[in-house]
Amino acid sequence: MSLHKPNISFEFFPTQTDQGKEKLLTTFDELNTLAPKYFSVTYGAGGSTRTRTLDIVDSLCERSDTPIAPHLSCIGDSKAQIAELLDRYKAQGIQRLVALRGDLPSGQVGMGELPFALDLVKFIRDYSGDHFQIEVAAYPEMHPQARSFEFDISNLVNKFNAGANTAITQFFYNADSYLYLRDAVEKKGIDTEAHPLVAGIMPIINASNLIRFADSCGADIPRYIRRQLADYGDDSKAIRQFGFEVVLQLCERLIKEGVPAIHFYSMNKVQPNKRLVEALGL
Repeated sequence: MSLHKPNISFEFFPTQTDQGKEKLLTTFDELNTLAPKYFSVTYGAGGSTRTRTLDIVDSLCERSDTPIAPHLSCIGDSKAQIAELLDRYKAQGIQRLVALRGDLPSGQVGMGELPFALDLVKFIRDYSGDHFQIEVAAYPEMHPQARSFEFDISNLVNKFNAGANTAITQFFYNADSYLYLRDAVEKKGIDTEAHPLVAGIMPIINASNLIRFADSCGADIPRYIRRQLADYGDDSKAIRQFGFEVVLQLCERLIKEGVPAIHFYSMNKVQPNKRLVEALGL
C-alpha cells in the first residue's frame, strides 16, 4: 500500500422522518470517529428538501466541530433565494459548499435566474467573495446531458476558472476514467494540486439500487460487475462481499495514482463505508 493517504469525506441525504433523522445522527457519530475532512448534505431538486437539508445541517453543526458542506443547487431558484441561503450559512460559520445545477422539479417550467452550476459558482463568488470553499461536480464518464466529452471537460475547467476550489466526481468503477479526466483538465491548464479532483466512491450494497442510480446519472457499471451482480441474484451477503472487493481494489488503484481525496456516497450507512476506510488504512 502506498504511504500516500488521501483525505476522506462522506455524503448524507436528508431523511424524511424523525426516526430516520435519529438514525442518521447515530451514523454521523460513528463515521465521525474516522476523522473525515467534512460531511456533505444533499439538497433536492429545486430546493424540494430545503427545510430538511437545513435541519440536518443545523443538527450536525451542533453535534461536532467537523465541517459540514451543504449542497446548494440553483436550477429553478432565484438569486434572492440563493443569497438568503448564503447569508444563513455564512452566519452559521459554514465555510464549504457543494455548488450544483441540480434537477428541475417535475412540472416546473423554466430554469430560473441561475440555470447552470457555472452561473452559481460565479454568483457565490460575486456575493460572498472568498468566504466559501466551493466544491463542484465532475463527470469521469461525461454528464448525461453534455453534448460531448470535450464540452463537459471545458465546462469543468470553466467552473474552476470562475472560482471553484475543488471538484467531486460522480461515482465510477473504472479508475482509468478518473485518470483520463484528471489528465484532460491538466492539459487545459488546471493545476490539480491547487484544484483537486476528488474521487466520488459509491459502495456496492444493493444491486438494483446501484443500477438504478447509474442509469439515471450516466455512470457506467462495467459489464463484469453487472453480470456478477445478476448471478448473485438475491444473495445480499454475496453482493456486499463482491462489492466490497471491487470498490477496495478501485480505491487502492486510485491511492497508488495519487488521488488527493475520496468522497464516499454513504447512503446514510455506517458499515460498508467504515469497512472500506479501515481496510484502506485511512
